[in-house]
Amino acid sequence: MYAERTSVSVKQSKADIESVLARYGATTFGFAVEPGRALVTFSANRRRVRFVLPLPEGPSEKIAQQQRQRWRALLLCIKAKLESVASRIETFEEAFLAHVVMDDGETVYEKMQSTLALPAPSSVARIP
Repeated sequence: MYAERTSVSVKQSKADIESVLARYGATTFGFAVEPGRALVTFSANRRRVRFVLPLPEGPSEKIAQQQRQRWRALLLCIKAKLESVASRIETFEEAFLAHVVMDDGETVYEKMQSTLALPAPSSVARIP
């Protein structure tokens, strides 16, 4: 798993995400933390984007390590999508469509998830 042994703090990962967003032209960005998840929002290309990062909870070092890993993985995800757009591999909408926030506050994915056809459980790859 990517960054499973990282020692980079959550605070540094947030700063790195903010730096990447600024470098690729995001005009606003913010973080919010709720029980069991964090929200990363930003505006770019006249779109508002939101990533929801599920986070394990608890006081153990194992949980802290999982949180550090997930923040590093989110940084990688956002950076890869932005670079894909900058390199003209895909459009901004293609890269971020699921995370685009609609006028009612829901993301495109949240609006569509109940209508998506899912394959039979035996053919679904499990992702932790």
